[in-house]
Amino acid sequence: MAANSNRSPGLKRKHRIGLLLLGLAIVIVLVAALPSQRRGTIPVRVGKVERGDIQASISTNGKIEGLENFEAHAPAPAIVKSVLVKEGDHVRAGQLLVQLDDAEARAAAARAEAQLRAAEADLSAVQKGGTREELLTTQTQAQKAETELQAAKRNLEALQRLQKLGAAAPGEVEAAQTRLTAAQADYNLVRQKQQQRFSAQDISKSEAQVADARAAYAAAEDLMQHSEIRAPRAGEVYSVPVKSGAFVNSGDLLVQVADLHTVLVRAFVDEPDIGRLSKGERVEITWDAIPGRTWEGQVASVPTTVTLRQTRTVGEITASVNNQDLKLLPNINVSVTVITAEHKDALTLPREAVHQDENETFVYQVMNGEIKKIDVQTSISNLTEIEITRGLSNGDTVALGSTNGQPLRPGQPIRIATP
Repeated sequence: MAANSNRSPGLKRKHRIGLLLLGLAIVIVLVAALPSQRRGTIPVRVGKVERGDIQASISTNGKIEGLENFEAHAPAPAIVKSVLVKEGDHVRAGQLLVQLDDAEARAAAARAEAQLRAAEADLSAVQKGGTREELLTTQTQAQKAETELQAAKRNLEALQRLQKLGAAAPGEVEAAQTRLTAAQADYNLVRQKQQQRFSAQDISKSEAQVADARAAYAAAEDLMQHSEIRAPRAGEVYSVPVKSGAFVNSGDLLVQVADLHTVLVRAFVDEPDIGRLSKGERVEITWDAIPGRTWEGQVASVPTTVTLRQTRTVGEITASVNNQDLKLLPNINVSVTVITAEHKDALTLPREAVHQDENETFVYQVMNGEIKKIDVQTSISNLTEIEITRGLSNGDTVALGSTNGQPLRPGQPIRIATP
């Protein structure tokens, strides 16, 4: 009895150990089977091929400018005499906008005119050989010199005849000859003064002085005329940074006017997108200050070069935008979308469904619980959609990706994940 009781606990322990080992083996088999089960069928997100309109676009930002913009700047330091318009006013062509105090301009014009008249008189005198008084004096001197010359000639001739008769001494004849030589020299000098008193260099100098005086007078006249700022054409006043009585320096902005019924948008497009741009493409403009509103226009100019702006290599475009209600204001920042292509009633699907491998473009089509690799041909695309032109039909289902991160493989069983 004692021996049987000793064996019984040992057998029981062995039996328990055996059961534990068997259970552990079953658990290991089940755990090992789970990944196999997961690898066999994977959950995927799917999308549908659908018909609809698709647009390819380029998005950037830009700034509004007025077309045929007119800016007036102070031509010289001056006092603002009066400001006759305010921001938002519509003005007609020729309307007076700002008037500067032109007292100094008028004085400068008067001084310049006087200098011009004096320079012109000096030039005329140089060209004619002198002033009227100088010419009369020279003429009188010439007459006296000619009279003296003729008298000296007659005196010499008379003494020479007397010398032949022995009635005149050689010294008298020599003195007469000296008198004639001096008279001839005086006469030649006066004649030279009449004909060539001023050299070519003197004339050129006087001409240059006239040119300088004329330029100074024109500048003074221009300054006086620009003391009144008038609108060159009809438009809207959108900036008046000065007030009556204020002092302005040369170059200070006085007023800005533009026709704002059509505005210009200036924007920058990244280099990789420049090749997609063409004149006439549709442009959509939005402004955060007026949510939900879209303005339309057309590309007016495309980039002819690229520049570096901070970290971007960009090209500049401009677009004209209809602004009949004058809501878009100059110098505001706007969002710009250029529609580079647009197809109606196209076959589209989510862009993430399309894959590329070397020269292949393909999708994974969902068919009978599996995915099948289908070669496709694509056209235009945007951030979310792409157009399919060959390989799929309307209503086809394609895999977008697995929800557990596993890669997609042709022929792999799948189950559609619930959104």
